[in-house]
Amino acid sequence: MVTALRTRRTLHLPITLSVVLMVLNISLMILWIVLLAQITWWSALFAGVVIFAAILAGLSFYLVLIIKEVRLNQRQANFIDSVTHELKSPIATLKLYLETLELRTLDDQQRTKFYRVMEQELERLDHLINQLLEVGRLDAIGTQADPADIDLESLLRRCAQAACVHHKCEESETIQYDLQPAILHASGLVLDTIFRNLLDNAIKYGDTPPRVEIQVRVERGRVITRIADNGEGVPPELRKRIFGLFFRAGSELTRRQKGTGLGLYIVQTLVRQLKGRITVHDRQGGQGSVFEVDLPGRKAGA
Repeated sequence: MVTALRTRRTLHLPITLSVVLMVLNISLMILWIVLLAQITWWSALFAGVVIFAAILAGLSFYLVLIIKEVRLNQRQANFIDSVTHELKSPIATLKLYLETLELRTLDDQQRTKFYRVMEQELERLDHLINQLLEVGRLDAIGTQADPADIDLESLLRRCAQAACVHHKCEESETIQYDLQPAILHASGLVLDTIFRNLLDNAIKYGDTPPRVEIQVRVERGRVITRIADNGEGVPPELRKRIFGLFFRAGSELTRRQKGTGLGLYIVQTLVRQLKGRITVHDRQGGQGSVFEVDLPGRKAGA
């Protein structure tokens, strides 16, 4: 983390240098134009203006690259902080419970409770490791299994049930379904990864208690899946950035929800592999966000 912060600070120098060079370039251009205009050297004036304009364009492009580098560096620093916390927390919990089991004599009820907590922490650790591995093999996920006709309703219900179990909430109280029968011709692993991530986020970032609505519509050879939550929503200025690698809004020191900033990047990459698109917008008639996945498909039985 110290290295990341040090790198982030050193990037201020190139930005400042770029701005200074641009100001000097503009000043020299003005002086050049005024001087040559007075002595009517029009050919030299034209050549000078072109050269200075090219230099200014190059400096502007360099500044844009630096700004992008700064933002990526900040996201990487947040990612390192997040992953460090996500790895240390379950490991520390497991260590504490194991030490307690070794040093103290517990009754069966307490021992069962300890085992349950340890199992939950192991699942949390396994989920994090799986996400990290998925990012490293995104290009290969789609080729690991041949495409097949997948019944979307069954897949969504299975993913929703798994998300509810993970977040310890009742499916009947959390998920509302409005599904038209639809078939997607794709890898089941890819679809499972997409919708598990989206449903996990919908519950995680929902209100207390979370309420999630899943809607499926088939329109002209496209299957539109909308997953709506009742959370705080996504501000318009962040709706494209949230799909970037490592991106998480805010600071790791003040953020309430755990995560790594990898889930939506994985989702968007896999949706694009399926020749689809994903968008996010406000939920109509209430607070929250709607993530809309548009994929090629057909009605069941068609």
